[in-house]
Amino acid sequence: MKIMDSFSNNTKKIGPPLNMAIKYLAYQPRTVYEIQEYLKKKGISEDFIKKIIEILLEKKYLDDRYFAKFFIETKAKHKPKSKFAFRYELKKKGINPSIIDAVLTHYDDQDLALKSVRPKIKTWHRLDNKTFKKKMMNFLRYRGFNYDICLATLTHFIESRD
Repeated sequence: MKIMDSFSNNTKKIGPPLNMAIKYLAYQPRTVYEIQEYLKKKGISEDFIKKIIEILLEKKYLDDRYFAKFFIETKAKHKPKSKFAFRYELKKKGINPSIIDAVLTHYDDQDLALKSVRPKIKTWHRLDNKTFKKKMMNFLRYRGFNYDICLATLTHFIESRD
């Protein structure tokens, strides 16, 4: 009888922190690490955090592989960066490196660089060649592309400009 009372007591105690985690997930997809950090900041004990994470994983509210895929797809579509930059951002969010590598295999830095620059070309088309080169190189380097990719992308657009 005491075991059942203790179990139902734990279930009652875990309810409010679980609801907090679910509300935090309602705004946007999150990683396991992000949920853990959020609950720690709220003063939830490690034992409860582990139980909450288990429940959320079981109910499929948390899935780091899905999160990484969704994150990369969204960013690649709206604000493309290099694979290096994506890898860095996902590591900060606590995603396992093997998951990151699996998701990023479908992307090519050259394609991402071309995609990221296309909207800016309309703005830069009136610039002289020197300023155009500087703007494009800085833009691409800021997004984490290596020098070779930046140069290849620059060459592509300079040839199409002439």
